[in-house]
Amino acid sequence: MRASSFAAICSTFCLLSLCTAQSGTLGLQDGFLSFDTPSFSLQLVKDSQTLYSLRAKGNSSGFDFIPADVMAQRQSDGNYHLGDLTFRARILGASTWTSGDTAAQRRNVTPLANTGNTLASANLAPTLSGGSLLNVTRRWVLEDGELQILFDVTNSQNDAVEVGALGAPLEFNNIFTGRTAAETNELCSLFDPYIGQDAGYVQVTPLLGTLPPLLVLPVENSPLEGWRFLPEDTSNPLSYQSQTFEGLYEWQFHTLAYAENEWKNVTPWNAPSSAILQPGDTRTYGLRFVVADSIRAIEDALQTAKRPVAVGIPGYILPSDQPGKLFLNYPSAVQSVSVSPSDALSWATNADPKSSTWVGYTITAHSWGRARLTITYADGTVQTVHYYVTKPAPQVLADLGNFLTTESWFDDPSDPFHRSPSVISYDRQVNAVVKDDPRAWIPGLSDEAGAGSWLAASVKQFAQPNAEEVAKMERFINETLWGSVQNLDGTVKKSVYFYQPDLVPNYDYPLSINWGNWWSWNQAASYATDRAYDYVHVIAAYWSLYRVARNNPDLVKAHTWKWYLNQAVVTVEAMTNGRVGYANDGLMEETVIRYLLDDLKREGLSANASLVEGRMRAREAVWAGERYPFGSEMAWDSTGQEGVFAWATYFNDTTTATNALNSILAYQPTIPHWGYNGNARRYWDNVYGGKLQRIERQIHHYGSGLNAIPLIAQFRASPADYHLLRAGFGGLSGPLSSVDQGGFAAASFHSFADTLAWDAYSGDYGPNAVGHALEMGTYIVDHPAFGWQAFGGEVLATAPAVRVRPLDSVRRRVFVAPIGAWLTLDAGAFEEVDFDPARKTVKLSIVPAVPGVSGAAPAPVARLVVANTAANGLEVLKPTTSLSQDAGAWVIPFEGDVASVTFAL
Repeated sequence: MRASSFAAICSTFCLLSLCTAQSGTLGLQDGFLSFDTPSFSLQLVKDSQTLYSLRAKGNSSGFDFIPADVMAQRQSDGNYHLGDLTFRARILGASTWTSGDTAAQRRNVTPLANTGNTLASANLAPTLSGGSLLNVTRRWVLEDGELQILFDVTNSQNDAVEVGALGAPLEFNNIFTGRTAAETNELCSLFDPYIGQDAGYVQVTPLLGTLPPLLVLPVENSPLEGWRFLPEDTSNPLSYQSQTFEGLYEWQFHTLAYAENEWKNVTPWNAPSSAILQPGDTRTYGLRFVVADSIRAIEDALQTAKRPVAVGIPGYILPSDQPGKLFLNYPSAVQSVSVSPSDALSWATNADPKSSTWVGYTITAHSWGRARLTITYADGTVQTVHYYVTKPAPQVLADLGNFLTTESWFDDPSDPFHRSPSVISYDRQVNAVVKDDPRAWIPGLSDEAGAGSWLAASVKQFAQPNAEEVAKMERFINETLWGSVQNLDGTVKKSVYFYQPDLVPNYDYPLSINWGNWWSWNQAASYATDRAYDYVHVIAAYWSLYRVARNNPDLVKAHTWKWYLNQAVVTVEAMTNGRVGYANDGLMEETVIRYLLDDLKREGLSANASLVEGRMRAREAVWAGERYPFGSEMAWDSTGQEGVFAWATYFNDTTTATNALNSILAYQPTIPHWGYNGNARRYWDNVYGGKLQRIERQIHHYGSGLNAIPLIAQFRASPADYHLLRAGFGGLSGPLSSVDQGGFAAASFHSFADTLAWDAYSGDYGPNAVGHALEMGTYIVDHPAFGWQAFGGEVLATAPAVRVRPLDSVRRRVFVAPIGAWLTLDAGAFEEVDFDPARKTVKLSIVPAVPGVSGAAPAPVARLVVANTAANGLEVLKPTTSLSQDAGAWVIPFEGDVASVTFAL
């Protein structure tokens, strides 16, 4: 293509004097090269030819994916930009790698003459530290109207050279430092990778959730093999690698040099590779830049770009008793499929796809843990899909409950902090409870990282009650929670543990711990009751025991169900009395208060219901007046959206609910990788709750389970929006992957390529368990591309009726999407669901408890609540036989340990 055949306009100009800081080596003071392409307006820094600005055409907001507005603070050596390159290479046969890095000691690149479709090109030799082994030319080109960056890597030696690592740093505007809430949401974006080899890509999603996202795709022979965090100077005024600036990553085409060194104790996402260049050989690597119409349309854009697309049902976290489905779309046929480890998965083609453009596989899980499925296409393209296999989902819950109430059980009446008895934080690395930590809340039974273990143990009883575990949780609530963690006036302490040796002279604080940090609270700081987040955990514990007492009355001995319900209300009242901080923020897991309010109404407790509803109405009125009501303790957060959505929906504030939902869509992706699919953005919580304290993209921290709640709830209201189902179910599945084979649940998985492991602390896993317990179920859909599918179950037949076996962890919820029927069991477990689409009838088979789970308490009767959650003009299903109702639930007796009932419109 000739230069005159596309609309590329080049110009140079100078920045204002504010960009001429003496420490700058990027060259901002010497101006820019500007171009217009069919999709973008972009600017390159003239001296470095790195990307300064990238704006999508047709976007009236002028959104810039690059942090041009703060580039003056990112112009020093060691600051990475899009267009930089890093590598490790060696003479073939040598043992030592030589590193090259265009950002380390930046110098002006050598511009080259541009011909044909080239916008700008340069030789990188002047700025490539350690670059003597390789000669690299970088080209910005317009290929068939599409913007690309290409690196021509040439062996300039007389001997063969092995390229063991090659990476392209990516810089997008994820810098929140110094910005208001409006500026952060309107100017910034987040980016996540699909580390899928030739099929890999990076999606860059503006935080509003409504603007077109950017996709970074590989050119030929440029796989996304690895994803490496880029270290920079953290003392920079923009606070690199902090809560306000997570940091940047690079797309790695080869990773062997890292696998042999920094990653040698880790199993990487993909098999490490290197490239051998003979003397004079050149290999070209590169990236493509494409704009999708919307977040929901990312896969459409990938298909248009002729990239492989993978869709997993129910996702990529696969309990070993649930068949998975994998659908692939690519112009070239599948040539072979393999798996690593070799015994982890098996597969067989299925006939589910309705179009020949898709090929379907049924995936069977065999071995616990990570598994990588590799698909090789006839044209040589390689795609990897990453799975995580768990035990059968109900067994994961059973293991979790057992571990929490045995290994994490702390029973020491002499404890001076009044933590006994309790389910306390646990350290898997040393296999012991955490009795001491400089962060007072972790051993102090409050905050997310201290309450996490007992919170998970509480909601586990709601989801799958066990008599022995319930007895221990009653002891905890009545001896420790009420009266120690929670004061008798309903207020909740920030921690019951503190560092103040003069008050506990007989307690041996470990000398190995540094007690000089701010978080080693004294008693006064620990006993403060001004943090609303702490109250919701307490509410969830009471509500969970209410549900157990109401539906399995023989299990609860200490109090009636009314007592537990009232205690939850007392805590809500204390939290919202005007004297507790953050009470007007959206609070993690506060959807449980929405459930509490529903139960108060169902039980006819109108005074308490009015109190809770009034307090929530006042909070929601605050949010209704704000465009970005997602504030928290942090500069930007992904915790408030869940609560804001819950109450905005309840009070019919569609605008605020939609804003919250769109915000979530921007940071909770659908990607063919168990670690990123449905994984809501969290990156700082390990500092406050993990054993390995580090700012990094966390995998399936509690954001996954909590932010899945609005997604899956909105899917039930809009059952044709399958993106919500896939992202939501992926998030709900995240908490299953956190539970190891012994039942220990980690707070999150470390995503940095040198670690790739679950954190050793239980930390703040609890809120993740809440999201899972509240919303996990079996979702039956007639997908337009894949036909009848069951997220969380198995479709046994599709004619004359759709017959489904629920296989999710709780077996208490079924959503029949074509008729918007939301079936929830307060007691009992679904065994089978038969849906007749023509007659619009649903036949249910219900058993007292999940089969095959030792200790799962059987329900005396089944109690079923039925609703229509979709605006589809249909009525609510009614039983075809006479049944009584109690507190809004149909009471269904068991006959021979099974209950069968049919519902019809």
